Amino acid sequence: MSIILSTLNARYTHASLGLRYLLANMGELQAQTEIMEFVIGGKTTEFAERLLAKKPKIIGFGVYIWNVEETTRLVALLKRVAPEVKIILGGPEVSYETAEQAIVKEADYVVTGWGEVTLPDLCRQILRGPQPIMKIHTGVQAKLADLQLPYSLYTDEDIKNRTLYVEASRGCPFKCEFCLSALDKTAWPFELERFLAEMETLYQRGARLFKFVDRTFNLNINSSLRIMQFFLDKIAAHPDDPVFAHFEVVPDHLPEALREGIMKFPPGALQFEIGIQSFNPEVQTLVSRKQNNDKAADNIRWLSSSTHAHLHVDLIAGLPGETVESFGRGFDALYALQPHEIQFGILKRLRGTPIIRHTDEFAMKYDPFPPYTILSNRDIDFTTMQRLVRFARYWDLVANSGRFANTLPVLLGSSPFTQFMAFADWLYANTDATHRIALDRLAKLVCQWLQVQGMQKEEAEALLASDYAGKQPRPVESVEKKAALTARQQMHLA
Repeated sequence: MSIILSTLNARYTHASLGLRYLLANMGELQAQTEIMEFVIGGKTTEFAERLLAKKPKIIGFGVYIWNVEETTRLVALLKRVAPEVKIILGGPEVSYETAEQAIVKEADYVVTGWGEVTLPDLCRQILRGPQPIMKIHTGVQAKLADLQLPYSLYTDEDIKNRTLYVEASRGCPFKCEFCLSALDKTAWPFELERFLAEMETLYQRGARLFKFVDRTFNLNINSSLRIMQFFLDKIAAHPDDPVFAHFEVVPDHLPEALREGIMKFPPGALQFEIGIQSFNPEVQTLVSRKQNNDKAADNIRWLSSSTHAHLHVDLIAGLPGETVESFGRGFDALYALQPHEIQFGILKRLRGTPIIRHTDEFAMKYDPFPPYTILSNRDIDFTTMQRLVRFARYWDLVANSGRFANTLPVLLGSSPFTQFMAFADWLYANTDATHRIALDRLAKLVCQWLQVQGMQKEEAEALLASDYAGKQPRPVESVEKKAALTARQQMHLA
């Protein structure tokens, strides 16, 4: 192969949609182009050996916040053992603040932004001449109608074993300063009939798990309804062969027509990722986030109480102007709405995002290494920020896992944030660990904490025994047959 398109995914189950878009749009070069995906954590020398065994002339790497450090080592190694191979970088991590990066200095060329048009043109110049003079090439943003769609490039192995990422639109009209989508001018939809035809082909090939990467799935309600109806039709035709669809939705935009569609989905078929990020109006204004908090809360409450949708709701700690106290109030307000999961995130300074404008005023200090997590700011010192980081990790283990469903309300009492922070502080003091805590040990520690709080040992043990700690989730008829759900969602449904 003359050209290899490669990336280091965070997990094997993550199939790169970006690489498949690039391959689909390589034109006459597609026949001499191949995708090779790896998973972070492997040996750099083995990655290099496998790449060079193909005897490529060009290797293009997709670079992201989760793989930039390992990809930097891989590119550096390749340029030393095979300097004749041209290395092209692309992806969000190298599209901004480009020139100063170590990986860029090692590589031959960089494509910033959209790559479907610019990468093939750059490869043609490298292979046929004249050789490109400039190192950094600004990606040409193609019209979506002109792009070849990539879904036929998902292999049978992908369909069987991996999450299939799909997009009905690109871009975002909102300007939240912590998000790279703040740099988009608007959201651009793909032609709906064409997109649904591709989804039909994937379904006929056996795909049952579809994860939409659209930032604002419910922005255009007519399109949302058509897409949801696609899945509802599949469920109605084959109720014993369920499908699963994941959408990211705007929290304060849920009109009646959309509600009616959502209510038709059975358990285990629909998941919503909902970005609240902060319930503090002053913080929302600072980071240019437009959100009607009352409507958002009403919508989450309704989704939780009146539908079978699995709700994954995001909060971000460390935003400028957000104190621990105001974050805690927002956390308690969100917990009261009873989403299935609260994804407690810590602010990251993604390259290119406008959040940097608050650095001086709010004394924002970030880790200089990926993922560029906030270390402290004007309102939260370093030690307290680390307590929040541990809170997030333990919350994932105890609350989001679904294994402590009966115990969690008792653990949290009437002050969820304060109570869980106290538990997190105690847990860290008694384990000195945030990872590799075995489930059986975690259950014993939770039981011990309840006793520290005044519960009798027998009562605490009985409460833990009523949960699924240390056990497999009980079978769920609508899930266990073929739905490709995460273990965590199966636990929640159980």
